[in-house]
Amino acid sequence: MTHAAEPSDLELAALISSKICHDVISPVGAIYNGLEILSDESDPGSRDYAMDVIRNVTVQASARLQFARFAFGAAGSAGAEIDLQTAREISEGFIGNTKHKLSWDAPAGYLPKNQVKLLLNLVAISVNALPRGGGIAVSIEEDLTLPQFAIRCTGPRSRPPQHLPEIVAGNIPEIDAMSVQAYYTWRLAQNVGAQISLEQTDDTITILASHQ
Repeated sequence: MTHAAEPSDLELAALISSKICHDVISPVGAIYNGLEILSDESDPGSRDYAMDVIRNVTVQASARLQFARFAFGAAGSAGAEIDLQTAREISEGFIGNTKHKLSWDAPAGYLPKNQVKLLLNLVAISVNALPRGGGIAVSIEEDLTLPQFAIRCTGPRSRPPQHLPEIVAGNIPEIDAMSVQAYYTWRLAQNVGAQISLEQTDDTITILASHQ
């Protein structure tokens, strides 16, 4: 089988930038629309509705940017460790009030930055495992010196996150803005010496990242 060439560092940076823009452009556009309503409407009900929209999507945009800062960016200095409570708060903000519900079972403590980046990206791709919504249960097992991340996704018509099984198996597709997060997650796992695997039982998909 012929595999697509893996993206260069410059191409990967460009694809991640495109994804971040895609993730925030919708709430930013909704803020603009809400401001237009405020400028054009005198009806109190319409203005209250516009303010509610602006508040909600501002929270959403802020949460997505905060997530991107830690999941893709260089939050903290090189070699920095990040509090797992911070990772939990960022994940809860990213999931927000959607059809997905997040639960978190992890010890208190700190992990190296790239370990936390891996965990956050696993949470992000787990959303794709539940097209109709459901529960995303995050747990950190084993000792924090060599943690195992387990993301259990339970809901109707659960499925492996798009592109992840092929990438984990070494069948790298043409990487684009849709597949870059799965690819980047795999690259992060390689960086920290972890291996990603997937298990499926009934309506649950479990994504594991463990050290061998």
